[in-house]
Amino acid sequence: MSVQAAQRPAGGIVLAITFQYYRDLPVAMAFYENVLGFDLAIDQGWSKIYRIDGQAHVGLVDETRGMQKWAEVKTVQLCLRVPDVDAWYDWAVANKVDGLTELRDSEELGIRAFAMSDPEGYQIEVQTAKPGH
Repeated sequence: MSVQAAQRPAGGIVLAITFQYYRDLPVAMAFYENVLGFDLAIDQGWSKIYRIDGQAHVGLVDETRGMQKWAEVKTVQLCLRVPDVDAWYDWAVANKVDGLTELRDSEELGIRAFAMSDPEGYQIEVQTAKPGH
């Protein structure tokens, strides 16, 4: 008698959502809407899901209601790959975004990038692939 291996369900993935947990959801919402320019795609009340691009989304969750709780130490980084990291850096400087690092080139990773922080300390890296990568 042979045992058949379980197969992944057909149909693919409809959305990819990374959820982050906040103490002050309205402040986080203002940052993602007004600073990053993301559109609210799904409003679940205490969970707000923003479209980054394509099928990539980020979910902002009121930590008093979500499956996880807010934590001071953040172990998640949201990374945005963009066509022109220098333009995004200039824009971040003009908006006085917190936690802004200097632009840097990584030959090892083949990127030019900088990082910034959202209002509750989640790091957002913005990067452009260097030619040939």
